[in-house]
Amino acid sequence: MIKTWIISTIVILLAAYILPGVTTTVIGAVVFAVVLGVINAFIKPVILLLTLPINILTLGLFTLVVNAGLIMLAAMIVPGFSVSGFVSALIFSIIVFLINALFVSGEAEKRG
Repeated sequence: MIKTWIISTIVILLAAYILPGVTTTVIGAVVFAVVLGVINAFIKPVILLLTLPINILTLGLFTLVVNAGLIMLAAMIVPGFSVSGFVSALIFSIIVFLINALFVSGEAEKRG
C-alpha cells in the first residue's frame, strides 16, 4: 500500500511537471496521493453508481468527467496542490491514469 502511494506521488509529480495548469510541491503531491486514494475508495463508487445512467449513455466516457471532478475536489482539500481549471484536471486525470496503468502492469508482470 505504501509502495502504491509512492508510485502515485511520483506519477503526480511527473504529470504536474508535464501539464502547465497543475502546480504542486513534493509534500503537496504526497498528501494529494493519500487524499485522492481516500476519495477514490469512498466517494468515487457512490458517484459512479449515481451517474450510472449517463455513464451507460456515453459508453463510459462520463467517468473521465467524474475523475476530473474528484481531482478538483482533492485539489481544494490539499493546500500544496492546485489545478487551474476543469480541462487541466481532465488532462491530468488522463495522464495519471495512463502512467499509473503502465506502472501497475509492470508490477503485475514482475509478480506473475
